[in-house]
Amino acid sequence: MIELVLNVVLVLTSALLIVLILLHRGKGGGLSSMFGGAVSSSLAGSSVVEKNLNRLTVFCAIVWAVCIVGLGILLKVN
Repeated sequence: MIELVLNVVLVLTSALLIVLILLHRGKGGGLSSMFGGAVSSSLAGSSVVEKNLNRLTVFCAIVWAVCIVGLGILLKVN
């Protein structure tokens, strides 16, 4: 049961990570400029949207890594 839950969470976080990484602004503006990420602060160089996007991406990556480690441990025990 735990293995199934970890697999589902892994698939969901993988898809979410792909979307979040594509939303990040690259050197050319990226896809984030389509969703309001083009408005940037003059002091920090990045907007609140970009900072929140960074935080959400890091959180999603941590959940993804925990799922990978958990599945590895479960498969090694079984």
